[in-house]
Parts: sequence; structure tokens; C-alpha cells
Amino acid sequence: MPTADLVVTNAEVRTLDPRRPHATAVAVRDGLIAAVGDDTDVRDWRGTGTEVVDLAGATLVPGLVDGHSHPVWGLDMTTGTDLSEVTGLDELRAVLAGAERIDGWVVGHGLDHNVFGGRTVDRALIEDVLGGAPAFLRLYDGHSALVTGAALAAAGVTGPRAFAQRSHLATDADGRLTGHLVEHAAMDLVAAVAPRPSYQQRRVRLVELLSAMAATGLTGAHVMDLGDLDLVSAVARETVLPLRLRFAPWCMPGDDAAALDELIALQSRAGRHWRVGGVKFFIDGTVEGGTAWLEQPDCHGQGTEAFWPDPRAYSEAVRTLHRAGVRTATHAIGDAGVRHVLDTVESLGPQARLTHRVEHIESVPDDTLARFARLGVIASMQPPHTDYTRADRTDEWSQRLGAARAARAWRMRDLRDAGAIVALGSDWPIAHYDARSVLATARAPRGAAADRAGLTGLQALEGCTSHAAVAAGETAVAGRVAPGFRADLTALGVDPVDAPADEVAEAPVRLTVTGGHIVHRAG
Repeated sequence: MPTADLVVTNAEVRTLDPRRPHATAVAVRDGLIAAVGDDTDVRDWRGTGTEVVDLAGATLVPGLVDGHSHPVWGLDMTTGTDLSEVTGLDELRAVLAGAERIDGWVVGHGLDHNVFGGRTVDRALIEDVLGGAPAFLRLYDGHSALVTGAALAAAGVTGPRAFAQRSHLATDADGRLTGHLVEHAAMDLVAAVAPRPSYQQRRVRLVELLSAMAATGLTGAHVMDLGDLDLVSAVARETVLPLRLRFAPWCMPGDDAAALDELIALQSRAGRHWRVGGVKFFIDGTVEGGTAWLEQPDCHGQGTEAFWPDPRAYSEAVRTLHRAGVRTATHAIGDAGVRHVLDTVESLGPQARLTHRVEHIESVPDDTLARFARLGVIASMQPPHTDYTRADRTDEWSQRLGAARAARAWRMRDLRDAGAIVALGSDWPIAHYDARSVLATARAPRGAAADRAGLTGLQALEGCTSHAAVAAGETAVAGRVAPGFRADLTALGVDPVDAPADEVAEAPVRLTVTGGHIVHRAG
């Protein structure tokens, strides 16, 4: 009989396998689970080269997966000064005045829209404290930035531009550029000349980041961008990636048949612990930026247009990819955006079930919920996003939507109760990557969703395991602790199903195993 590489004993195993829901021991060989049961079931798998880990009663679950993350692109997005803890304009000005200069620039990230207290986002609010330095400050949503006049000049931007996507350079009543860059194409104009980390810096930071993610119990991430496959491939050849990375490159307005063919061809790219799997779309932007696609205008009179100027072109691109067997994920925050994605998937017919997904889904009406289950569209949601809102709904998100739509915030439990698959994630670097926080916040939503019922402990765990496997089309190999499945395992010091949510958020991570490799072990 062959011997195992790893045997885990003395554990409380939640397998999420209906054939054997509970166990106490697991054997691993060649990156796969070889046996699940008790000590007698794994005894014969032990050999002289087997590593045996006694978990001393810790709870072992299928490896936790972040259903929406940007761990490679995020290396650029998190360059410079972290502004995520800034709460007001005076504080922002003080931080920027003393911020580190990178090649003469002030670069920052994580800036909350609420910092401006309802004021128009405008470079005039900060330029006087920067001494003429160009500045590129990403707002927390990842869909907008505030830049200074010097930064605009460095990029050669002197006035509004026309874009293939719904993106713009904001102007005031006099036509002056305010420095508020809304959506990707506008941001890219200045990002192209702003400082970014070197290749070597990114390489070092990638390994550090993935190791830190593994220390929170993560064994995988659905990466909602193309990242840098050459960088990832180089790192994966030299070391074991602590997380499995599944990349979904973007399809954007204006992409023609050749671009779609290239996206289809990319699906064959893969390496150890990484692969391309799917394509990411945007049908809208963000509530705070006024670019979420809403059925009725927001309280600023904005939000009634799709990110794709011709939404029918979006639908046709999805159909083309579907015919080629490519899974899709679509960023859709507003009610009109979500409805259009569901309409598009419905047009594909019943064979599209459990193949396509919607990302974020921040506010939708009752009649939308049941369609997710009926059509088999996966809901991919990020509980930590609720932190950017307030329970009294005085935040920018709630104020923009108005009371009725803000009351529909993050309907994770309603979607589960309607029978939908709900995968959970962080959207790092928009929110922290800590998998325990994702589990806890799914059970106890915050801010505008604080009065809404959260998921049960089991539902939250499923969102990061078995439902994440459905979202990736990997139910035959992932999401359970069962023989033949990937040896991706997470051991926590508390039971994530039965322990209170606040205890789960602080739970010790005893062990993280990815592909049979121990990538984190408590000291």
C-alpha cells in the first residue's frame, strides 16, 4: 500500500461531504486526499516519510477560498500611502502633507468617499498641501481616483476625453478638470505615468502577500483580472504558491472578435497552483462614483447608464464566450445592471446553469432574488464591503441610493433563502483579505446591512468552500474533504459553524494546506 505524505489526526473535521459529514483524521498523498475517517482509517497510510500533524481538537474544513480578489493587480493598487484609516478632510490634508514622495509623486490608496463629507471630489481640496507635487490617490472602490493638476499635466491631459467605455474626467461648472477620474479608462491615463513597483519589488511582495493570506486560512482565490501571468508563472516555478490562483481576464467595451478569440485562447494557460479560468466583465461601476447602473437615477441624478455604452454588445460577447465553453463573471452593483446580466444568461438557455456569475449585487429588489436560483446564476458577494457604509445610512453609498434602495443592502441571506449559490470573498485590496473576517461579516453584516439577517455559520462556510467550488466549476475536485479531492485544508482553533461570529473573526489558524503542502502552521 502506498504511504501518505501527510496525515492529520485528532481533528474535528467538517467535511461538507454529505456521505460522511464528520471525521477526525485525513491522509494526503500527491496533493490529493487519500483517506478520510478516524485513526483506524488512516493508520495504514503512515510510513517513514509521512508527516503527522496532531491538531489537538482544532476544526478542519475544506480549504477556504476568496471568491473575488486581486492579489497581483493589487500590488500596484496598494502602492504608496495607505489612506484607508483617514476619516475626514482635515486628516487627509495632514496625511498628504507628510506623505512619502515616490519619484517626486504622492501616491495613495484606499481613500474613502465619505472623507469628503458630501463635497464634490476635487483636487482643489488638497493641492495646496502638496507643494506642487503630482499626486495619484485611488479611492477605495478601485473605480475612481483623485489626481492633482501636476499629475494631469504629467500625463498630458488638458481636457475631457471620449472613451469606448462609460468613463470620464470630471469637470466643474466652468469646464475645469476637477482631478476626479471616474472608471478605468480615465484612471489609466494618469496611472500610466505614475510610479509603480519594480518587477523585483512586485515579485517579493507577491510571495509575502500570498503567505499572509494563507495565514488567515486561505488556500485559493478567484482572481478577477489577468494579473501578470509571467510574474506568477516565474514565482510558481521557484516555489509553491501558497494559494491557488484562478484568473479571469477582462473583456471591455470595444473588444472585437479578435479580442474575444484571444480571451478564449488564454483559457489554456496554467501552471502549478494557477490557471486562467473564465472572463470578467463590467456592466456598471459603483454607487459612490455615480456609475452603478440603476433603474431609477440616484439622488444626484446619475446612474442610469451601463458601463457598456451598448449593453447589447455586452450580451453578444457573453454569448460568444458561452458558445466557446468559457465561464463569465460580471461586475453588477445596481438593480438595472444585475437585471441585464440575468436577462443575458436567461437568453443562453438552460445549459447555462451554474456557469455564469454576478459580482457584488449591492442592492436589488425582491423580484430579482428568485431569478438567481431559477437560472442557476451564481451570486458572488463581498461581506466586508458593508464596512464602507453606516448603520444610520448617513454614508455616501446610502445617501446616493436613497432610503428604499439602501434598505436592500447586501441581500446575502435572502439570496440563499431563495435557493441561490452564494460565493463569498473580500475583493482585496478594496477590503482586507482575512478569510475569517469574510466568514464573520457574512454572519453579522455591518453598516447599512446591519439590521439584515446574516448567513448561518454553515452557509458562510459553504460560501468560502463548496459554493466557491460551484462558482469555479470545480465541484468534482474542490469544496469538500473527501477522497480524490484536492488536499486544500484549513484548520481553525474554533468551529466556524458553531462559534459566535466575533470569535470566528479572531480564530487562531492552526494549519493551512494547499495541494498537500503545508503553507502555514501556527508557531
